[in-house]
Amino acid sequence: MAEFSWDVRSPLDRALVSGAHGAHGDAGVSLTEIRDFDLIQVMARRGKAADMATAAKARFGIAAPETPKAVRTADATLIWSGPDQFLVLSKGGGHGTEALAQPFASSASLSDQSHTRVLISISGARALTMLAKLSSIDLHPDAFPVGAAAATSMDHASVTLWRGNDRDGLAVFNVLVFATFAESLWHTMLDSAAEYGVDISHSEDMA
Repeated sequence: MAEFSWDVRSPLDRALVSGAHGAHGDAGVSLTEIRDFDLIQVMARRGKAADMATAAKARFGIAAPETPKAVRTADATLIWSGPDQFLVLSKGGGHGTEALAQPFASSASLSDQSHTRVLISISGARALTMLAKLSSIDLHPDAFPVGAAAATSMDHASVTLWRGNDRDGLAVFNVLVFATFAESLWHTMLDSAAEYGVDISHSEDMA
């Protein structure tokens, strides 16, 4: 019997070239692919939304978002993904399907999305300007503050978008996109950001 050796690679493995891109000088936009994360979708079973909310509060010590928001715990981010459902983004397997199975056994169904999505962190002085080219959502801080989230689209691809904590006084946006659309969206982001100068990288660390 043939033996297979699987080499796990990012869907952006071919497209992502670390370094500077576009206009010279200080980069106005930083694009970072975050790799090696756990992403679990938690979906309430019929009539069990309240029970799921109770289980989430017990598990994470914080209420899961019931509106388009993202909330952080010490080791996970809970992101609204639709009515009676949310995503659990974490590292290291502490909140993987095996760990969450028992807490949500009677209230929700779990779906491991870890290898179906690509996570891109966007920051920099011109990040908001660049994203305004791609998103129909008003991302001004008054309309889309820290912790705001949306299930929306960019470049005809469905994405989950949320604003993380500011870094060095600048907004940080996060985009989860299905792996099959990631390379196309990545190139669109590069084209949109090129005039501001782009710093490209990948990281194992969560933003």
